[in-house]
Amino acid sequence: MTDPTAGSRILIIDYGSQFTQLIARRVREARVYSEIHPPRVSLDWIRAWNPTGIILSGGPNSVYDEGAPTAPIELLDVAPVLGVCYGMNLIVQLEGGRITPAREREYGRAMLEVLEPGGLFEGFAAGEQTQVWMSHGDQVAALPPGYVTVASSGNSPFAAFRHRSRPIHGVQFHPEVAHSLRGKEIIANFLFGVCRARPTWTPGAFIADEVEKIRALVGSSKVICGLSGGVDSSVAAMLVHRAIGDQLTCIFVDNGLLRLHEREQVERMFRANHGMNLVTVRAEERFLSALAGVEDPEEKRRIIGHTFIDVFEAAALDVGGDVRFLVQGTLYPDVIESVSPRGGPSVTIKTHHNVGGLKPDMKFRLIEPLRELFKDEVRNVGRELGLSEEMVGRHPFPGPGLGIRVLSDLTVQKLDVLRQADAIYLEEIRAAGLYDEIWQAFAVLLPVRSVGVMGDYRTYENVVALRAVTSTDGMTADWFPFPHDVLARISSRIINEVKGVNRVVYDVSSKPPATIEWE
Repeated sequence: MTDPTAGSRILIIDYGSQFTQLIARRVREARVYSEIHPPRVSLDWIRAWNPTGIILSGGPNSVYDEGAPTAPIELLDVAPVLGVCYGMNLIVQLEGGRITPAREREYGRAMLEVLEPGGLFEGFAAGEQTQVWMSHGDQVAALPPGYVTVASSGNSPFAAFRHRSRPIHGVQFHPEVAHSLRGKEIIANFLFGVCRARPTWTPGAFIADEVEKIRALVGSSKVICGLSGGVDSSVAAMLVHRAIGDQLTCIFVDNGLLRLHEREQVERMFRANHGMNLVTVRAEERFLSALAGVEDPEEKRRIIGHTFIDVFEAAALDVGGDVRFLVQGTLYPDVIESVSPRGGPSVTIKTHHNVGGLKPDMKFRLIEPLRELFKDEVRNVGRELGLSEEMVGRHPFPGPGLGIRVLSDLTVQKLDVLRQADAIYLEEIRAAGLYDEIWQAFAVLLPVRSVGVMGDYRTYENVVALRAVTSTDGMTADWFPFPHDVLARISSRIINEVKGVNRVVYDVSSKPPATIEWE
């Protein structure tokens, strides 16, 4: 089987940096495949994975702390290595150098002086200065034998180094962040100059590989797909349909937690435009009955996930034949947020519907063809598969739907209020020409009521919060700075047109420390 990632792929060992996912993004932007794995992976596993290069990420620990994550020294001879911040310090420690607390901690922008062009700094001039982003409290006090300094900063005399004869490099700064102005070039120099990687990670290559894998896995069995109409499940469905055609039946479940007119839009797009087998299941009462009185968001996610599987199992009987597989649009950020990748006790931010919310006794085997992709990569795969720009450009919509945007127990009345407010919000964003500038926008129904005045009457009604963020992959996000007149128009329409709402507020929290969704 052809595997476009087999010849060129970068292993990223995650030592806990908030920027680790950014390293993976930068490598993939250079069209080289990358994966993030924890320090606990064995040396035998790493050798079998056969990386073209290895990047050791930054992290919050000091390498000299008791119990700090480490690596076997033999790792440095498996493939070319780049150590970033903590990863650089780890190389120094493993090779016999010395790391000490820095005289002054260094956080933020710094000027780096290139002492030796070439290698990581191919294309730079000797003595050239470039802005980089530092985030460290330790520094190299003495290089190991065989290493030479190639760049320095005012607070880091050994800001970058290399081994004299082995392909081992280290940088004290973070080339993956945008504040390191030529960071992408430094990463590209490592990938192509040091590792000799090939830029084969493209949407077309990914599709060809996944189609072969899916066909080999499925054989003659039938497959069902939980189609929500969002970008992830739609691209997953199109990819599996390309692989196995009519062996796939998509099941769209109207669970009563959908946006306004969602069911009609999905039916029109996939039946009429793409000729796919699509079954619509009306299950609003079943879901809302199971969720009656439930306020805890994790419990909501669990109930919604389990009820979905119950519905799929029943619908599969109507499909007929040998249905063994269930397709889901799980993405890499879903996996990262649901399971800690760092080797310590798992810290779950939230159970993702596609990852942690499924029944343990589920009879289907999962097909998750997008599991290693970031959102923008999924959109590019969707374009390659022929999905419309309207579809691939849609804002993310969570698996549990509006169930986690009503921040209390769920009723038909509350959901209808939120549905109408959310529809007005998105309509006004589109009318203002801002939809494509925003990563995700949605309304939230808060579990509070406030006093208001409508006409000459006192009201005591619901509060709606508006959320809109900018992001690249959903791992970090900033709140969107709406023009005041747009926010005023949205607020006015919601209060005047949605019965039961008398106050609208706007969320100005970034991720981190907040998450994008409220629950």
